[in-house]
Amino acid sequence: MTVEVRPITESEWPAFAAVDYETFNSSNPPVAADRWRELVEIDRSLAAFDGDVMVGCTSVYTFSMTVPGGPIPVAGVTAVGVLASHRRRGVLTSLMTRQLHDLHDGGEAVAALYASEAGIYGRFGYGRAADNFFFRIPKHGSAFVRTAPSDPALRLRVAKPAEELAAFRTVFDAVRVSRPGMYARSDPRWRHEVLADDDHDRRGLGPLRCVIAEDDDGPRGYALFRVKPGATDHDVPDGELRLSELFAVDPAAYAMVWRSVLDRDLCSRVFAWNRPVDDPVIHLLAEPRHLNAGWVDELWVRLVDVDRALASRSYTAPADLVIEVEDQVCPWNAGRWRLTTDKASCERTDDPADLTLPVEVLGAAYLGGRPLTALAGAGIVREHREGALRELSTAMSWDPRPWAGLVF
Repeated sequence: MTVEVRPITESEWPAFAAVDYETFNSSNPPVAADRWRELVEIDRSLAAFDGDVMVGCTSVYTFSMTVPGGPIPVAGVTAVGVLASHRRRGVLTSLMTRQLHDLHDGGEAVAALYASEAGIYGRFGYGRAADNFFFRIPKHGSAFVRTAPSDPALRLRVAKPAEELAAFRTVFDAVRVSRPGMYARSDPRWRHEVLADDDHDRRGLGPLRCVIAEDDDGPRGYALFRVKPGATDHDVPDGELRLSELFAVDPAAYAMVWRSVLDRDLCSRVFAWNRPVDDPVIHLLAEPRHLNAGWVDELWVRLVDVDRALASRSYTAPADLVIEVEDQVCPWNAGRWRLTTDKASCERTDDPADLTLPVEVLGAAYLGGRPLTALAGAGIVREHREGALRELSTAMSWDPRPWAGLVF
């Protein structure tokens, strides 16, 4: 089948939204569509057409995202979908290929996305770069270690979330520049995604609530959450607190905010559905088995231009090696590149390769959270010089672990 892939016009926005909602089996209340339109960049949105019928879509958000060493421009890929009537006919391949070529022609060197299904994007060169934990912590097992930090200057304040954007920004912007994967939030993203609180957003839970840890100089931490009320057959309170996000600029504020949500009256447990894999709460609980943790993929990263991307981040250790990159979707990346980390340079070379790997491996390692040595055992990476893979893996590692924290 021949499809045309091109940018949409403003008049085609309703059809674009309809395709996206259909492919994701989503409802389409007017309030949700209006909010999304304020976020979407029409000139960075592509659609696939079968004749006059729009059958697929994808879009890009313009982000400033933290990578090892600091923020860089990153293309936030979103709204990727193909109608059920046109699946398995090359439409997705056409969309993703056109998008990557457009980025190469004048866009960001790095793209990132959240995958609705984890098996989709590896074939387009995206690697699993970040993971998240989810916790279900029972109140009866939430005691902290005796050495948990505290600060008598801190106080806790209950507030209305809609009135506290300035406080949230102060804390969030201080935190995001230190963790790879986190990205700057625009005003519409704060309003329409983080703080939205209509019936559509509550999904059967209570209103959005918050607590703020602060001192005389201002906010140092906050939590946003909803409560699902409940009771046992004997009328014992059995509510569940659903944590949306929790950030703090220092350990004492972090412990205070966590303690507040864990001790919430009429709740018997906290469900935190999206937390970093190195979340300090793991070490605060006196009995960490009560975290009841699960583990899923989070950000997927694609190096659109290998040389620009690898030269745009910092490295933990010195490395000087030649990488032979395999990339069938973006042929300009294929071939040998010399990476010299002390100069943060990546240049074409004809020198013999120290290792050969597919481009998705570099995407997986790019944010510093994916060790590479296990990939050799899986046959994904071929090492031609002993020690080269460990050298690259060590150089690309980073602390803290990557995590975006908000689905886009």
